Order: sequence, then structure tokens, then C-alpha cells
Amino acid sequence: MPPSGVPADQVLDVEDLFGRAARTTANSIITEPDVPTALQLAATFLRAAAPTPSATTHSMHRNIDEATALVDTITTDPSLLRVSQLAAHAGLSTRQLQRLFAEYVGIGPKWVIRRTRIQEAASRAATTPQDWSALATELGYADQAHFTRDFTGAVGVSPAQYASWARRG
Repeated sequence: MPPSGVPADQVLDVEDLFGRAARTTANSIITEPDVPTALQLAATFLRAAAPTPSATTHSMHRNIDEATALVDTITTDPSLLRVSQLAAHAGLSTRQLQRLFAEYVGIGPKWVIRRTRIQEAASRAATTPQDWSALATELGYADQAHFTRDFTGAVGVSPAQYASWARRG
């Protein structure tokens, strides 16, 4: 990403970006015959020129890590069926959790929970016969019809059709 105010897709002189002293370093890198040494010179220069991480940057990384951990929790804890449960687990309000997911995951926590549970249902259906009503309840659905609609929307066929197809190979 170019520095602020610098148009993308342009070739700029090193001095325009890093100042006059950068020309000497650039010349040393260009004329260095040993590639590993040239790479080390460039890395040293770029590390020195890198901005110091701010509190905002640290906060952003913490939020990315938190969002990633929550997605992992959804996939590993089948007892999490509701956004409110995940919010309580994370120590966040439902709205804070929704904002965290919108910012760092790109989709809502409800969608991730539902999709993960549908994947679980498909996995089970592919290996053993299922009582669809009981499975719908276990996965947090109020009724089998709602589960069937979500499953069909995600997979493209009804749970029974998928199970039949998957078990045939």
C-alpha cells in the first residue's frame, strides 16, 4: 500500500519516499554483488524506516486475534448455538460481538454459527442415518422445517437427499 497521498501504480524515486539519505542505501543495495547481503541491507533499511506500532495497531491485532479465537470456538464447541451464548463466552454485549465480527470476520456471528452447524449436520448425515427432527433441535433450530430450509439453502439439496447421495458415494 503506498504512503498516504501517493497514487498507486507509479514508480517513485526512493528519495521521494524516504528522504535523501535513502539514495546512499539504495545505491549500496543495487551495487552489492552478493544477493543475500543486498537483501540484508534492504531489510535493515526497511526495518529502520518502518513506523512504530501505535496503540491503535496493537488494539487492532488484539481484535483480530479475538475474532479468530471466537470463530475457532464456534467450530470446536457444538454447544454454542446462539449469538447471546457466544457474546457471554467472550465477555461482550451482543452488539459488541456483532461489530467485532462485521469488522474482522466480514460476516455476522449468527451466520458463522448457522453455517458451522449445517456443516456438522452434513457431516453426520453422510455417515449415519439421522432423526432430522432431533438433529434440528440439537443444532438449535426451533423446528425441522427451519433447519431443512437452512440446510437446503446452504447445501443445495434437502438433508434427506444429501444423506442419500453422500452414503451412495
